[in-house]
Amino acid sequence: MRPQILFPLFADTNVLAGVGPKVAQSLEKLGANHVFDLLCMMPVSMIDRRSRPPITQAVDGQIASFDVEVEAHNPPPRRGLPYRVRCFDDSGFLTLAWFHGRPDYLMRQLPPGERRIVSGKVERFSGEIQMLHPDYIVPLSQSGDIPAIEPVYPMTQGLAAKTLRKAITGALERAPELEEWIDPGLMEKRHWPAWREALVALHHPTDLHVLEDQSPVRCRLAYDELLSRQLALALVRAHRRAVLGMALTGNGRKVQAILDTAPFAPTGAQSRVFAEIEADMAVPERMMRLLQGDVGSGKTFVAALAAARAVEAGGQCAIMAPTEILARQHTLSLAPLLKGADMTLDVLTGRDKGAGRADILARLKSGETDVVCGTHALFQEGVEFHNLALVIIDEQHRFGVSDRLRLSAKGARPDLLVMTATPIPRTLALAVYGDMDLSKLDEKPPGRKPVITRVIPLARLEDVITRLGQLIHDGGRGYWVCPLVEESDKIDLAAAEDRYNDLKARFGDSIGLIHGRMPAKDKEALSLAFKNGDIQILVATTVVEVGMDVPEASVMVIEQAERFGLAQLHQLRGRVGRSARPSSCLLLYQSPLSETARKRLETLRSTDDGFLIAETDWKLRGMGDLLGMRQSGLPRNRFARLESDTELLEVANAQARLIAQNDPDLVGKHGAALRQLLYLFEQDQAVRLLSSG
Repeated sequence: MRPQILFPLFADTNVLAGVGPKVAQSLEKLGANHVFDLLCMMPVSMIDRRSRPPITQAVDGQIASFDVEVEAHNPPPRRGLPYRVRCFDDSGFLTLAWFHGRPDYLMRQLPPGERRIVSGKVERFSGEIQMLHPDYIVPLSQSGDIPAIEPVYPMTQGLAAKTLRKAITGALERAPELEEWIDPGLMEKRHWPAWREALVALHHPTDLHVLEDQSPVRCRLAYDELLSRQLALALVRAHRRAVLGMALTGNGRKVQAILDTAPFAPTGAQSRVFAEIEADMAVPERMMRLLQGDVGSGKTFVAALAAARAVEAGGQCAIMAPTEILARQHTLSLAPLLKGADMTLDVLTGRDKGAGRADILARLKSGETDVVCGTHALFQEGVEFHNLALVIIDEQHRFGVSDRLRLSAKGARPDLLVMTATPIPRTLALAVYGDMDLSKLDEKPPGRKPVITRVIPLARLEDVITRLGQLIHDGGRGYWVCPLVEESDKIDLAAAEDRYNDLKARFGDSIGLIHGRMPAKDKEALSLAFKNGDIQILVATTVVEVGMDVPEASVMVIEQAERFGLAQLHQLRGRVGRSARPSSCLLLYQSPLSETARKRLETLRSTDDGFLIAETDWKLRGMGDLLGMRQSGLPRNRFARLESDTELLEVANAQARLIAQNDPDLVGKHGAALRQLLYLFEQDQAVRLLSSG
């Protein structure tokens, strides 16, 4: 249950003075459903109203406040001209002006002969000093109502800035003093204020720098948010480890058989990563490990070794992929490796029906099948395992938490290995996968030549097609990737179907077309034809981004490459250069290029380091869409800026792991304060989600 002291913060916003149904609806559009949401609303900028010069010394274009006496009102002589009010101080005159001003209202606000404080942007126009639509007009007795430094918040239609500020002030009045959850030594070292004090400083600032990255106020609030997330992850991790799984140890014969019969020796990175996985599997606590590897680094080989260890221990292994084409590609890649270790392999997808499906299910249930590759079909009702000991999830960001839970539920707390071919910056890995151990494959198999990457304007399209003709003549193979399947009236992108028709008219049946809308059976047939060399050029959408493993392919053409994300371009380039033959990637772009697009293409041209590319991609695009979709259970950040808060996140991660190790049940006074932190940022929901595995 949420602690009672936090109840006022989780009341609906309509409990605040001035927030009726319409205002509450507008606040909802800004993401503020509860009082606490208003406290977490970060200003986008600050207005400095501390400047109070004599009128004649006001600086053109700057915000200033003046103590003036009203001299006269001058209504507009004709439509289209502003309503003017002439004011003065000891130094000179100031004209206040409004377009469509209401005379009766302005006369009440600015009675001639009365003094007022006015604040707004100063303009010098035709020799006059004027202020168009002043932000504030108040009597001298209410001068304190004008903030010296005013926060500017994100706005929405129908919501006045004054109304929002009043609601936030009301929210601050409901914020209680809470027991401190941050280590006192850290507070003192960083000069951080207490929690409530930080919120007051954010919304009623006395310092223009309160929004800056290194501001103690912002850093304090950002750290609270990061610590809540990292603590939720660390507690889930600790409780998972407390629930015993299976100790998967074997005689090593099947692992050794794979090593002996594989056509290559493992890289140092593959050996190191498998040793980490092997150590996890050998203890009774459940393995929770994320394996990230750059394109072509050999994740499938590591998966085969892990599967062999599970089978040696008397268990089965399930490998889940997001698409049928990828599941069947895994099967093709694993088959020769597992055959040397005398391990049985099956594939199960939505396409398997009738007697064939029944046979597969019977083999899984009896234990005859050692390893099964599949899609969502693996966790459907009716699929039973004899002893599911290891679950491997590939391209895991395409699956929800519930998917992983349902597959894991097919066994008695099986070990979990999550794999991704999208290199993830360390900061983001901590933020998203803080409950997992991280392994990295950062070495490519020897003998592979780097892919030569060229950036070419679309004006030279004919030269590229001529080069493609030479490739076909020489018996080579390549890809041509387009952003869309068919022409769109709204988005001017190259269409795969049109490019296919154009190339087929020139080169005949050596051209094939594959895209996501095709039936899985047709996609598989085309992939096989390309692999066998019956098709030499495969025109495709990004369906070939992952899973296509055709070592003979040596050319990748990406049309309108400026429209793709950097990580996606790197994935596509990784489809070639998978053998010792020279390979190239041609990035065709439409001029003119934006600055961001130019940086993306230049980065890809200059490096093939996927982890460096991921860091650059993150800096260019931000965290939001780096993985292509939001992670399940990952809340939007309110105060934290992961791009600049790397060091804060590292500290929060270390602190959270220490707490989870020493006090996993959060008992005592400090434990109670930490519980308040978790509930404050609604990590109680994240804990429930993440505990599903």
